[in-house]
Amino acid sequence: MVFLTLETSHSMEDFAMDAPTPTEPPAPAPVSCYIRTLNEERMIERVVRAALQCVDEVVIVDSGSTDRTKEIATAAGATVYDQPWLGNGGQKRAAEEHARNDWLLDLDADEIVTPELAASIRALFANGDPAASIQEIELVTVPPYGKRWSNFSLAYRRKLYDRRVIRMPDHKAWDQLDVPKDAKIGRLEGALDHHSFRDFAHIITKLNNVSGVRARESRLKSRFSVTLRVLIAMPFYFLRHYFLRGLWRAGLYGFSIAWAAAIGRWLRDVKMLEMHLKAEGKACPDYETG
Repeated sequence: MVFLTLETSHSMEDFAMDAPTPTEPPAPAPVSCYIRTLNEERMIERVVRAALQCVDEVVIVDSGSTDRTKEIATAAGATVYDQPWLGNGGQKRAAEEHARNDWLLDLDADEIVTPELAASIRALFANGDPAASIQEIELVTVPPYGKRWSNFSLAYRRKLYDRRVIRMPDHKAWDQLDVPKDAKIGRLEGALDHHSFRDFAHIITKLNNVSGVRARESRLKSRFSVTLRVLIAMPFYFLRHYFLRGLWRAGLYGFSIAWAAAIGRWLRDVKMLEMHLKAEGKACPDYETG
């Protein structure tokens, strides 16, 4: 009985001492993440919370959302700024100005920082600023059907950078860093999970919009080049996506997406053809505008 009494007569202080100490969350890197939004309530909470695994600030530049995007983003820990649309690159420039840190992480509102990438970003700044002022990140598509495309159709984007060294272009269409050839570029471990489309209709809508912007804002190709592309380029666009980018691995759905991507690229050629026809004065006299 004495033995049992000794074994069971611990004080509350003893239990407190024996209890495991809660693990402190890792300190974020001195990085500001920025995200452009317009009606992005579907995923914005996940995007913000995932980014806050590794950055100490998330900036939202919103161009007129009419859904709950701003409310949800604020509740998730982001700071939201209203900014009328300035173009793809111009909107990122505006976001750069709002950030309190010089190191910036450029995210879209459908890109999720994985735990592996978050750990890689934190480790990058463990001993101060990294040597390479631009860092590449792998993008992995997460489709609505099938499996995550972890070993095909991969892309690398320069999404983490020091704004004291380089800035996003102030451009209507182009929104990627124009990196000098002699620039030192690092590559991070881990990936961004890119939930780039909700369904097939969403792909078509996005590709149609992008093709229009690229046709308007890019240098207009010659009439001969545009004509040739409209006539024969479509199969080559398809083959590039299906074989070179590996969409054959996604089965019949990948086959369908490869054709959609080919059509999206071909639409840019057709829209340039329309620009040439307009410049040549070949509008139909019986067509009514309005």
